[in-house]
Amino acid sequence: MKSVIRLFQIGVVGICSFIISSSAQVLPGKTIQYIIAFPPAGESDLVARYQAELSVQKYNQPMIVINRPGGGGALAWSQLNNYANDGTMVVGVNIPHIILQPLQEGTQFKTDDIQAIYYYHFTPDALMVSADSPYKTYQDLVNAAKKNQGKLNIAGSALFSANHMANERLNKLAGIKTNYVPFKGTGDLITSLIGMHVDGAMGYLPLAIQQKSKIRTLAIATEKRHPSLPDVPTFKELGLNWVDGGYRGVAVPKSTPKETQEKLSNYFGLLNADPVVKKKLEDEGFILVDIPLEKIPAFMKEKIPQAFDDAKNAGMIK
Repeated sequence: MKSVIRLFQIGVVGICSFIISSSAQVLPGKTIQYIIAFPPAGESDLVARYQAELSVQKYNQPMIVINRPGGGGALAWSQLNNYANDGTMVVGVNIPHIILQPLQEGTQFKTDDIQAIYYYHFTPDALMVSADSPYKTYQDLVNAAKKNQGKLNIAGSALFSANHMANERLNKLAGIKTNYVPFKGTGDLITSLIGMHVDGAMGYLPLAIQQKSKIRTLAIATEKRHPSLPDVPTFKELGLNWVDGGYRGVAVPKSTPKETQEKLSNYFGLLNADPVVKKKLEDEGFILVDIPLEKIPAFMKEKIPQAFDDAKNAGMIK
C-alpha cells in the first residue's frame, strides 16, 4: 500500500512539474528563432545561448539561436520588420549601436524601426592587449600612442558601436590618436588581438575575463574593480571619468501584437532572473538589468540623448 501511495505522490509531483513547465511556455507548440546580429563567440551570442538552453531545459519552450552577422549588426536589424510577427522571431539588439548606426550613410534602418521588448544586461568597456604585448599598463599604451600619434591600431566590434565610442573616448580623454579597426563582432577580433595583429582592443569586461590567460586587460569602465580581475584598475582610478559600455536586449517586428510583445517581455525577464544563470553571467562580467516592455520608452528617452552627446563629444558627429 505504501508503495502505491509513493507512486501516486511521484505522479502528482510529475504532473505539477509538467503543468508549471508548460504554463511558462510563452508560445506553446512553437519554436522561438533567436537571431543574433553578430558572429558566434561574442557576448551577444554567448548570452543568447545561455537563454536558449534555459528556455528548453527549464520551461520546455524550444528556442534556437541563429547568427546572421553583417554590417556590425545592421544587416539583421534592417530585416527585423520583415520577420514573422507571431512571436516566433526575435532579434538581439544593442545600445548604442541601434542609436548611432543610422547616422551612417546607407544604413537601412532607423532607431524608431526597432521594437525592443526587454533589455537584460550591460557590459562595461575594457581596454585590452595581448598577453605578449610590450604594454604592461594603461600608461604604457598611452605613452606609446603619444609618441606615435595615429599609428596604434585598436580593434573593436563594428562601427558606431559601444566599442567605437569607447575608442574615441579614450582618444579624447587620454589626449592621443589611435586608429579604430572595426570587426564584425567581438568573437572575430580575439585571434587578431591575441596574435598582436592589432596593438590592442576596446572590448567588454566579459571578454577580458574569458580570455584572461591570453590577454592583458589594462583598464575597465566600472565603478570598482571586478573580483575576477582584481589587479585591473578602473578608468576612474586612472583619473578618467569613465563608467560606460554596451546594453543588450531583444526586439520583435513592430507589427507584433501588443499582447505577444508583453508575453515575450515577461518571458525574457523570467529567463534573466534565473539564479543559476544570473550568477554565471555576473561571474563572467555581465551586469544584469531588468528593463521590461513598459519601461523601454523611458529608457530610450534617457539613452538616445546620451548616445548623441557622447558621439558629439568624441567628434563623431557635429
